[in-house]
Amino acid sequence: MKHKIAVFASGHGTNFVAINDAVQKGDIPATIELLVCDQPGAAVIERAKKAGVRTLVVSRKDYPSKAAFEQVIADSCRQHDVDYIFLAGYMRILGKVMLAAYPHRIINIHPSLLPSFTGLDAIGQAFEKGVKITGVTIHYVDEGMDTGPIIAQAAVPVEDDDTVETLEVRIHDTEHRIYPYTIAKLLGE
Repeated sequence: MKHKIAVFASGHGTNFVAINDAVQKGDIPATIELLVCDQPGAAVIERAKKAGVRTLVVSRKDYPSKAAFEQVIADSCRQHDVDYIFLAGYMRILGKVMLAAYPHRIINIHPSLLPSFTGLDAIGQAFEKGVKITGVTIHYVDEGMDTGPIIAQAAVPVEDDDTVETLEVRIHDTEHRIYPYTIAKLLGE
């Protein structure tokens, strides 16, 4: 059985590409029905269009409230019969409207070994703290910031000669492997 999924992203879209590639190869039993982006002009929009994926670009400032903003997104996901939502660099905290519309069916990827280094710039936070191991976490989304139940994690060592940039490259490489694999496993169960 193929699931219908939506991917939410705000930036370059490299995790979107990794997910889409795995879908196209048949590794993930799904179709990407919708890309949701909150940043008009983000590179992920062009990547989705090139892949033939419908896009919904919505800017929070165009709505009177977070609830109204999220209602448009939830309605669009329902209109496309979306079963699961995968956040892939989506830089907004989801609120009650989205969480109620898709309970236990919204998954996020975060560039640290949660519960350490939540929120923005997790790679920079880990580097500044001087940890020797950081990594990637895939988790269910709940009301908190990066606090939902953990689904999978992968460790990434911090090398002595690392810079934030070299560490970021290795973390992104890990994300691009672990996220499609975990989505395939989750949807195949």
